[in-house]
Amino acid sequence: MNGIQITLVSGEKVSSFSMNEKLHFILEKVREGEILILEQGLEPEEEAELIQRTMTEINPEEFNGIEIESYPGDSSKLSFLDKLLGKKTTRMTVIGPADQVRTIKKNKDTIQALLTLKKTS
Repeated sequence: MNGIQITLVSGEKVSSFSMNEKLHFILEKVREGEILILEQGLEPEEEAELIQRTMTEINPEEFNGIEIESYPGDSSKLSFLDKLLGKKTTRMTVIGPADQVRTIKKNKDTIQALLTLKKTS
């Protein structure tokens, strides 16, 4: 069946993962062509590590990389120390194969993306 597979991932599911497990889970699903919507977004350091790992796996014939968008969470819920250290929270993250997801518009409350079917040879 042709179509676009979107997987909604609860914060509860990924909260039990280590950073390594979380990034492995994400990359595995995206390499399979899935588009993930993470209820609980990635931390900035997780997002940076995901991008770094993705760059090492790019192969134009098999894997074109990822498209990732997050929007910020409510910083009023952070402790004073977290704010002082510059910690940020994210509410939701959309991750998918770069050849299937294009961000059209993003603001503080919405992410608009164009999803396309993967081209098959």
